[in-house]
Amino acid sequence: MWHAVCSPNEISDGKGDEFTVAGRIVAVYRIGEEFHAMDGICAHAGGPVGKGMLRGCVVTCPWHGWQFDVTTGQHCLTPQIRQETFGCKVEGDQVWVELPDA
Repeated sequence: MWHAVCSPNEISDGKGDEFTVAGRIVAVYRIGEEFHAMDGICAHAGGPVGKGMLRGCVVTCPWHGWQFDVTTGQHCLTPQIRQETFGCKVEGDQVWVELPDA
C-alpha cells in the first residue's frame, strides 16, 4: 500500500529524515531528484538511521556507525545484513512510500 509521507521540498538533496508511516519508522533519503526509503530502525541496536549522515548513497547510523547503501539497504561490510527497503516515488506534491500490507 502506498502512503504519502512528505513534500519533496521537505528533504534537501543529500539528506534524509524519518517518518512514522502506518505504525513503522521509515527513513527517506534524497539523492538528486531521486528518493529512497528503508526501515528507519538500524539492524544493529535500533538506532535512528533516518537521522544519520548521508554521503553519496551511504548513510551512517548516528548511534554506532553502521553504514548502509540507501538504494539497496545493503550493509557496507557484511553481505548478510540488509535493511528492508521500500518503493518510493514522487507524484504531484508528495513523496510516497510503499509498505507491504500488514
